[in-house]
Amino acid sequence: MLLDHLAVAGETLEEASAHVEQALGVPLQDGGKHERFGTYNRLLGLRDGLYLEAIAIDPQAPNPQRTRWFDLDRFKGAPRLTNWICRVPDISASLTVFPDGIGHPIDLARGALSWQMAVPPNGRLPFDNLFPALIQWHGDLHPANMLQDSGCRLRRLVVFHPDALELARLLGEMDAVVFDTGPAALRAEFETPHGKRVLE
Repeated sequence: MLLDHLAVAGETLEEASAHVEQALGVPLQDGGKHERFGTYNRLLGLRDGLYLEAIAIDPQAPNPQRTRWFDLDRFKGAPRLTNWICRVPDISASLTVFPDGIGHPIDLARGALSWQMAVPPNGRLPFDNLFPALIQWHGDLHPANMLQDSGCRLRRLVVFHPDALELARLLGEMDAVVFDTGPAALRAEFETPHGKRVLE
């Protein structure tokens, strides 16, 4: 299991995008729409094969007739870093070794990209939505390789949770990811063209 990307949610895509751009000092690129969930995004290419997405409910999309991913149906307040996504080679096998509540694989596609993602029926992941969402990409295409280099590199992702030790035990050691006890939250630390920056 490897860190794949980070998600910043907002009540609107404009708010989510502005939050990232103000924090890191670099512009996002256009992303696309996720028809299955009625959402859309903008993207930021990071070093080391990672990327970041600003995501929100698309007000022009039809109701998806299902709960949206990333708990977006219940999202309120200021834009913030809400989720981290990890890629696995076999999502079905991975789901057998983790606790219930991570979801079931759903086939998704956008343009030339295709993947499976585990989405809980209620849209909310375990550990107060801070368990990583699991993704399996199909083929060799990956968004990080299709995006312009922003000059930003993730130094560290800190996952705060009251049960951080249990979460760390379940997931094992991961590059650039650390777990710390505290109120549930995510904090990402970056090297950017403007120096060290933090996104929360």
